[in-house]
Amino acid sequence: MQLKIMPKKKRLSAGRVPLILFLCQMISALEVPLDLLQPPTITQQSPKDYIIDPRENIVIQCEAKGKPPPSFSWTRNGTHFDIDKDPLVTMKPGSGTLIINIMSEGKAETYEGVYQCTARNERGAAISNNIVVRPSRSPLWTKEKLEPIILRNGQSLVLPCRPPVGLPPPIIFWMDNSFQRLPQSERVSQGLNGDLYFSNVLPEDTREDYICYARFNHTQTIQQKQPISVKVISVDELNDTIAANLSDTEFYTKSSRERPPTFLTPEGNASNKEELRGNVLSLECIAEGLPTPIIYWIKEDGILPINRTFYKNFKKTLQIIHVSEADSGNYQCIAKNALGAIHHTISVTVKAAPYWIMAPQNLVLSPGEDGTLICRANGKPKPRISWLTNGVPVEIAPDDPSRKIDGDTIIFSNVQERSSAVYQCNASNEYGYLLANAFVNVLAEPPRILTPTHTLYQVIANRPALLDCAFFGSPLPTIEWFKGAKGSALHEDIYVLHENGTLEIPVAQKDSTGTYTCVARNKLGMAKNEVHLEIKDPTRIIKQPEYAVVQRGNTVSFECEVKHDHTLIPTVIWLKDNSELPSDERFTIDKDHLVIADVSDDDSGTYTCVANTTLDNVSASAVLSVVDVPNPPFDLELTNPLDKSVQLSWTPGDDNNSPITKFIIEYEDTMHEAGLWHHHAEVSGTQTTAQLKLSPYVNYSFRVMAENSIGRSLPSEASEQYLTKAAEPDKNPTAVEGLGSEPDNLVITWKPLNGFESNGPGLQYKVSWRQKDGDDEWTSVVVANVSKYIVSGTPTFVPYLIKVQALNDVGFAPEPAVVMGHSGEDLPMVAPGNVRVTVVNSTLAEVHWDPVPLKSIRGHLQGYRIYYWKAQSPSKRNRRHIEKKILTFQGSKTHGMLPGLEPFSHYTLNVRVVNGKGEGPASADQVFNTPEGVPSAPSSLKIVNPTLDSLTLEWDPPSHPNGILTEYTLKYQPINSTHELGPLVDLKIPANKTRWTLKNLNFSTRYKFYFYAQTSAGSGSQITEEAVTTVDEAMASRQVDIATQGWFIGLMCAVALLILILLIVCFIRRNKGGKYPVKEKEDARADPEIQPMKEDDGTFGEYSDAEDHKPLKKGSRTPSDRTVKKEDSDDSLVDYGEGVNGQFNEDGSFIGQYSGKKEKEPAEGNESSEAPSPVNAMNSFV
Repeated sequence: MQLKIMPKKKRLSAGRVPLILFLCQMISALEVPLDLLQPPTITQQSPKDYIIDPRENIVIQCEAKGKPPPSFSWTRNGTHFDIDKDPLVTMKPGSGTLIINIMSEGKAETYEGVYQCTARNERGAAISNNIVVRPSRSPLWTKEKLEPIILRNGQSLVLPCRPPVGLPPPIIFWMDNSFQRLPQSERVSQGLNGDLYFSNVLPEDTREDYICYARFNHTQTIQQKQPISVKVISVDELNDTIAANLSDTEFYTKSSRERPPTFLTPEGNASNKEELRGNVLSLECIAEGLPTPIIYWIKEDGILPINRTFYKNFKKTLQIIHVSEADSGNYQCIAKNALGAIHHTISVTVKAAPYWIMAPQNLVLSPGEDGTLICRANGKPKPRISWLTNGVPVEIAPDDPSRKIDGDTIIFSNVQERSSAVYQCNASNEYGYLLANAFVNVLAEPPRILTPTHTLYQVIANRPALLDCAFFGSPLPTIEWFKGAKGSALHEDIYVLHENGTLEIPVAQKDSTGTYTCVARNKLGMAKNEVHLEIKDPTRIIKQPEYAVVQRGNTVSFECEVKHDHTLIPTVIWLKDNSELPSDERFTIDKDHLVIADVSDDDSGTYTCVANTTLDNVSASAVLSVVDVPNPPFDLELTNPLDKSVQLSWTPGDDNNSPITKFIIEYEDTMHEAGLWHHHAEVSGTQTTAQLKLSPYVNYSFRVMAENSIGRSLPSEASEQYLTKAAEPDKNPTAVEGLGSEPDNLVITWKPLNGFESNGPGLQYKVSWRQKDGDDEWTSVVVANVSKYIVSGTPTFVPYLIKVQALNDVGFAPEPAVVMGHSGEDLPMVAPGNVRVTVVNSTLAEVHWDPVPLKSIRGHLQGYRIYYWKAQSPSKRNRRHIEKKILTFQGSKTHGMLPGLEPFSHYTLNVRVVNGKGEGPASADQVFNTPEGVPSAPSSLKIVNPTLDSLTLEWDPPSHPNGILTEYTLKYQPINSTHELGPLVDLKIPANKTRWTLKNLNFSTRYKFYFYAQTSAGSGSQITEEAVTTVDEAMASRQVDIATQGWFIGLMCAVALLILILLIVCFIRRNKGGKYPVKEKEDARADPEIQPMKEDDGTFGEYSDAEDHKPLKKGSRTPSDRTVKKEDSDDSLVDYGEGVNGQFNEDGSFIGQYSGKKEKEPAEGNESSEAPSPVNAMNSFV
């Protein structure tokens, strides 16, 4: 089915609300092309109430169109206005606009009146509204003598303005002689009538220049009333003034005491108010009273409209905008203060001047057609409808058989060309009128399409597309739409056709692109037009700017990345608070970013990225908050001063967009510590006052700092100084102690009070003492502001009770606490007795002793100290100094352990008691011997005189035999060319030997030797060495013969090259931290006696270099350091003293003990799972 538009048919699909305004503009009136005959239409006219400036020419507008062009005429005050007879009046050519030249001569008042314009041609006449022309007026105030107003404090007052009547009414305001507006408040305010109302007066209201001004905006003039003088005086002053100058007046006898509210305006309990529909309803209530009343508003039997209600003038004026009949009713204002409340009811009636429900529209008919003109209006009271034709009341106009009037409707039937005319509808009531022109034009015209051909429409995808087909014809044509060259019809289920011919595609898609044809038909012919539609991708912001918080002085960047249709060229602009960016070099814009450098407070706001194309625009916004530490508080004020407190108030500085979290209050004591600020208190960021506790006799000065999430503000200016009264000290000195420096004195010390804590002048201390166990009275002395007092002639080390009390010129501090001290100590008199030594093992001994009686200690027991030393060998006895070691045991312990002793040694010790003064006498020396231990490794081992089958070993005895050597053990085993270990040989060598020769060895063979000494306590640490026997001469001769052969030389070169490469690789690996395979073998060959067999085949471990201490792959090494075994001593570490020479490792082992390196036992067997060492390979080759 084809979509057709029939005459009089409207079709607006559901959901088309956003398009209604646009479409209504297109279908509101049928436009007749100006090349066709048509009656006049008024296109422009002056307002109904036309107030003119009397200093300028008068221009009364009247513009109209029609075919043929209309002629114009005017009436003034209901009679014809002959402009040709007045030389000051001209009509604008081609127009009906009047220009009255009063600037050269004449007065505006001469041309006051009601004007009406008529535009006429052969098809009818249109008329304008009645235009009331009045010149604006700004009259002066009448001269008047204003007496000064004298009244009592607290009375109410109304200063009248009464401005002259102007046109239009003036705007009223009150100012002083300096043209400064007078401040207004809940107490003082201006009423709607311009009067100035005082609910109650105060002394500060006294002034001589209360001036009311009237501003006449139309003439840009301001008129001024004479100044009014007001003096507010006290009761006594008022009585004196009345007695001297004034007669008794009721006005001046009113009481100024507190009183309940009464209304100054409006008067009485009720009043009426009438307002026209669409205007602003303003209701006012102003009350007087003391204290100042507060005004409230309610609507009886209803609620105030939320979105249309506003309060002005400190809630004394209630305003409702766009008032309608529904706003009629009773409104109540309530004035209330602490002494009572009153109310006033205002009955509101909303009337209405006429307003259109349906204004008549132009009507184009073809001969023989029917039609109607409808004129419907409403108002309160309901308006009266009257019709005119060509400006003449229809009742006296020429009769037209095709016309029938039925109230607000004119019905036309079987019209002919002579039926063409302009009809006027007038709707009027007592509040105004409406006048509308609508013509009936009878034409016979074939269709014509007014939209330009091949118009290109470009639309964004997923938006509505509207294709115009403006047309005209009489009779009214039908409209059809087709798409594409083949003329496929458009169906109603996808498209919407409107009465004005527009085709709407509700949601345009990419496949909507194409050519569309509009066809208009009536009985007189047909017309068509093609338009083209292109669908574009929408513009999108794919990366939007984001909310940013930046500290002042930093740089911020906003991103805005736009994606758009490739055929459209977007322009991206940035706005700040919907205005252009500031002209500042700190703002830079590149392709996708806005960068703001050195951000300041003024840069805060909303930044919007707007991407525009010819078809659409998108925007995205982000807020920039510039933050910083707060500005310092200011206006510090001290109030409510008391002896020990004061209230500090301040005004916060700007928080710089980061809420203040707290305020920090500091004080300066200018009397005792000038220039030094101390922390006093902190309060919440919402507080602006703080009650501060103060100390006596301090000259305080305060400052405040604000803190937010960014940091702390600078300090405020210092407050005024506040000196508190002196008082007795409220605290005593701390850290009181009594200790003697000599055996016969007591030194009493304390931490003195600082100046802030002294609470007054003349700070001193009362020092008191007595023996704890005696019956003596307290002995007291008052000393100056010091921190020490010495009591002489005391017995040695006697407990004393001590107290120190502060005092000043005002009085004493509270009673101080009593502490205990002791007089001076002396050296102990007695040595510990019954000293006993028990040897635990070769390196550990335990010492016991009896405690010294407390009285003999003569001081605080610090502990016991053991001195012990080893007897010197004959070679060292000539030394004067004997090295003594010291161990101290804290407290009252009576035993202790001596670790780190040397085995097989002779020791001497004694014990002394220790107090705070020093050591007492030594006990009798005790002698003890340590048993033998295992020896250290031999001091050296070297192999000399190698032969074909023998090697000679030479060594030095152990440096620490730790006993009597019983023998040496030598173990050795060969290493073959593949670095495998051969059988192990074990030899015992007498202890008195230092040289030994091994015979019957294999020639040209490498051997590894393991050598250690033994005492009766066991075997000591081992020392290792390697050596090679020499080469057999015959074989060497044969080798020389072979070496002369060419093939052998080549082979050796190849082998040497291979070895060189291998050496380089190994060198690189070693530098990188890698481990040579030979080292792993040497690690595995440290001790052949204790090395375990491999788990899989029972073979022995690998060969290991004795100097390499890396851990074995399998098995474990015996410890190389000798330690005290657990079973040798069950004492805990607390049994060991804190000796001068004795120290312990973290694991409790004694550092001073001798420790020798012990090699592993040689291993038996061999294993060769890894590549051989290059060094050994060379030895095998040789």
